[in-house]
Amino acid sequence: AGKVAVLAPEGFVEHAVQENVYAGTAMTRRATYMYGMGLPRGPRGQVGCGLGQVGSTGEVSMIVPTIDIRRTGEKHTIDGVEIEFQMAPGTEAPAEMHFYFPKFRALCMAENATHNLHNLLTLRGALVRDPHGWAGYLTEAIETFADRADVVFASHHWPTWGQERIVEFLSLQRDLYAYLHDQTLRQLNQGYTGAEIAERFQLPPALEKAWHAHGYYGSVNHNVKAIYQRYMGWFDGNPGRLWPHPPEALGPRYVEAMGGVERVVELARKAFDEGDFRWAATLLDHVMFTDAEDGPARALYADTFEQLAYGAENATWRNFFLSGATELREGKFGTAGQVTAPTMLAQLSPEQMFDVLAISLNGPRAWDLDLAIDVTFLDTSTNYRVTVRNGVLVYRKAVADEGSAQTTVKLADKLRLLAFAAGDATSPGLEVAGDTDALPALLAALDRPDPNFDIVTP
Repeated sequence: AGKVAVLAPEGFVEHAVQENVYAGTAMTRRATYMYGMGLPRGPRGQVGCGLGQVGSTGEVSMIVPTIDIRRTGEKHTIDGVEIEFQMAPGTEAPAEMHFYFPKFRALCMAENATHNLHNLLTLRGALVRDPHGWAGYLTEAIETFADRADVVFASHHWPTWGQERIVEFLSLQRDLYAYLHDQTLRQLNQGYTGAEIAERFQLPPALEKAWHAHGYYGSVNHNVKAIYQRYMGWFDGNPGRLWPHPPEALGPRYVEAMGGVERVVELARKAFDEGDFRWAATLLDHVMFTDAEDGPARALYADTFEQLAYGAENATWRNFFLSGATELREGKFGTAGQVTAPTMLAQLSPEQMFDVLAISLNGPRAWDLDLAIDVTFLDTSTNYRVTVRNGVLVYRKAVADEGSAQTTVKLADKLRLLAFAAGDATSPGLEVAGDTDALPALLAALDRPDPNFDIVTP
C-alpha cells in the first residue's frame, strides 16, 4: 500500500545523529583524508579505501526506521520475506545487528565480518569499539546461524559460500578481534605502552595467511593503540609525557635544539635517502610547526608522505599520507561532504538540538552571560528551561514560568529551533516575549564549525 518497512537496531537514530552532528565537521574533514576524497583516482592517488572504493561526497541523509529491533531472536516478515535478527551493539557501530534470511539460508553480518580487518578506532575519529564484544557476537553468530546458512555476506563485501567455509571465515574473523584484544591486554599488563605493543605485535600464522584478516581498512598497528586507549586512555604512564608542549610550541624548541630549520631539513633529507621515512616525517613535522612556509621542507615532507603512502598495505593510511602531501603542495581541499544536512538535522530530538547549541557555545565569550530562557514547542506543548551561566548551556524539561524567565520563546516545532539557531529570527513560527536582548546575546556567543581547519600545518 505504498508503505516501506525500515528496520534498525534500537538506538540507531540516536547514535547516528550524535556522531554525524555533534562531531560531524571534524570527523568529515578527517574523513576527507581517510577516504582520499580530495585525491585524483589512479596508481599515484586514491585506489580505494579498503572497505570499498570511496565515500559519498554528497549530502548525508537518513531514512527513519519504522521498526526498532530490540532483542536477539526477534523475527519479522517484510513483504513475504522472513528475517531473524541478532543484536550486536558496541561492535562496528554503537547500534549494530546481524540478520538471517531463513528462506534463502543467507546470513548478513553487517560490517562485523568483512574481507579485511576492520577499524576498532577509525582514523576519521569515533568512540573506540569493543573487540571483546565483537568477537563474542561472532561466536554467537556461528552458534546461532552457521548450521542453517549456505552463504554469508556483509554490507560492503563479497559473499562466502558453503557451511564449512562460512564457519572457517567467521571463526578466523572472531579469532582476529579476540587475539588483538587479549594479546594487547596481556602486554599492557606487562607494562608495555600502546605504541610499544603496536610495534611488537604479531598475528599468529593462520591469521597472517588469511587474506580477509589483513589490514586493508583497519590496521593491527592503530587497532592495538585503540585497545590500549579504550582501557588506559591517552596517557602512557610516563610522567615525562604527562604535560608536553603542544606542536606549535614543541616544534620550534626541537628545531632550535637541533640547529635550526636548515639543519633539521638536512637531517630529514638524510633519513629520506636512507629509507627511514617515519623519522623524516617526524623531523619535518617539527619544521612545519616552526615555519610552515619553508619551501624545501614542504616539498620534502610531501615526498616523504608519498613514500609512506606507497609502502602502506592499509588503504586509509595511504589516503591519509597522500592527502597530506596534496595539501602541502596545492593547499587545503577542505571537506568533501556535508553531514549536517536538513534530513539529518530533522531527526534531532529537542534535547539533542540543545546539546548542539551547548557544544557550539563559545565558553570564554559566554563567561559573563547569565540567561534564563523558556523554550516552548507548541506542537508538543513541551517547555524547556534553558540557562547559560559560567559559559555552560544547561537545559531541562520544566513548566514555563514567565516570572523567573528573562525571555519566553514559543516555537511552532523543533525545526523552527534549527532555523532560529541558524540566524532566522523573523520567519513565522517564532514568538518572543520578555527581554529582547537575551536571544541575540545567546546567538552572538555561538560558534560555527570550521570545515577547512589545518591538519598538517599549524
